Amino acid sequence: MLTSLSERPSGLRLRALACAAGAALSLVPAVASADAASEAAASAMLDQVSGNAARLRMFLQAMPKGGDLHNHLGGSVYAEDFLGVAAQKGMCADADITRIVPGPCGDDLQIAKMAAERPFVYARLVDALSTRGYQRGVGADEVSGHTQFFRSFDRFGAASAGENGRWLALARQSAERNGVSYLELMLDPPGLAAFMRGAGSGPVDEAGIAALYAKDSAELAPLLEGFVREVDGIESEANTQLSCGKAQADPACGVAVHYLTYALRGFPPKVVFRTLLASFALAHRDPRFVGVNIVMPEDDPVALRDYALHMAMFRFLEAKYPDVNVTMHAGELALGLVPPADLAGHIASAVASGARRIGHGTDIAYEDKAPETLARMAREGIAVEVNLTSNAVILGVKGGEHPIALYRSMGVPVTLSTDDEGVLRSDMTNEYRRAVTDQGLGYTDLKDLARASLEYAFVPGASLWREGKPGVAVAACAASLTGKRCQSFLASSEKARLQADLEGRFDRFEHGLGRFNYPQGS
Repeated sequence: MLTSLSERPSGLRLRALACAAGAALSLVPAVASADAASEAAASAMLDQVSGNAARLRMFLQAMPKGGDLHNHLGGSVYAEDFLGVAAQKGMCADADITRIVPGPCGDDLQIAKMAAERPFVYARLVDALSTRGYQRGVGADEVSGHTQFFRSFDRFGAASAGENGRWLALARQSAERNGVSYLELMLDPPGLAAFMRGAGSGPVDEAGIAALYAKDSAELAPLLEGFVREVDGIESEANTQLSCGKAQADPACGVAVHYLTYALRGFPPKVVFRTLLASFALAHRDPRFVGVNIVMPEDDPVALRDYALHMAMFRFLEAKYPDVNVTMHAGELALGLVPPADLAGHIASAVASGARRIGHGTDIAYEDKAPETLARMAREGIAVEVNLTSNAVILGVKGGEHPIALYRSMGVPVTLSTDDEGVLRSDMTNEYRRAVTDQGLGYTDLKDLARASLEYAFVPGASLWREGKPGVAVAACAASLTGKRCQSFLASSEKARLQADLEGRFDRFEHGLGRFNYPQGS
């Protein structure tokens, strides 16, 4: 089992990981598949159970899924977990039963009492803090999925503060339970928000970015070590929650984790730049942070107004920090959500401004230069992070309207991710289920997506795959994952170790199909 990347493994542990990954497979020429017959059997079994929801879930739950590259830590938490913390802290619901607020309050609004004595009122609160009710038609005629989703964050925010260690532990547990071996979590250290608030006000344009950089860099420099210590504390708390390093350690301790910092695109330009600067600087300073993102609703009026300016900020900072990877939320839009003109080119602009992955990319077919953008993404290996549940709930884009098939047909690398599984009441297995039932993907398609999730992850190190093409191993591992040359190679690369581990997981899964014991013809 791989150790969390954040635990900075020793050389001895690195060798152990390499051996464990190699031991999972014996001689596998070209590592194209551990066993073509067993892969075919898995493919046939998925076809067999795809019309039976319960059996499909059971099959997909056990299937290895590689990485989750688009996962907001704050949105990964289920409402019940927020409410559990709120109850411990003596917090309350507001009078309308729509949000968590600080105490004190009367007995009827105390969350602890509500959970114990008023289950139906408690259920209303869960619906208010997530899209659970909306997805089942509760209030669906009164509010859009977009509104219900985004307003949830403000409603549970009072219980979220100061609990990132707890949420990190829960995210790792969800990943482990769903066969995810690597998480690339969006996380900003708490101190970054305080730095952001010092940005000041007033307009800024592209010509003024350099002056902002000079001013903000000087203020940021002495704060970076504090940000690093905050993340140390978050990870320490998560490891304590999971009993990592102890005899009874939670299996989730084996989930590898890296982080993405992010800026908030709906704020004034000076605030956005200041946060982006801190994000780039932290990713440059701390190897646990492997990239930078930009978040918040893309249809926000300020985000739409300043989109081109934000792209200029990215280009400026990429020149200052060329070692920092970039992924951007881009094209999380749909016809009707915004005027058609706003669908014309966000993904193309993000790609032109240095994005190595695109988050969502839902509106690609509406862009003016969609064929050229798709061709460039395919040519340069710019992956798209597809979030099927999120796109269905927030944008109403699902089934044949979703562009996942377009991306795949054009050769663009595709990964599946959860986005905000807690607010959306989903998990990674559910994303794979949607890929089967809504998009018609088969077992080998899903396997391709899982492999792509590690190939296009920002985790450091050389790929296990020759020219980055899953199925054909590099020379050192072409004959076997157990040989000395391959073990030495795996010890030198975190990415390759994760990829080799995934191949071992596929091997065990495909050779263990008998555990499902489906009667003939069922």
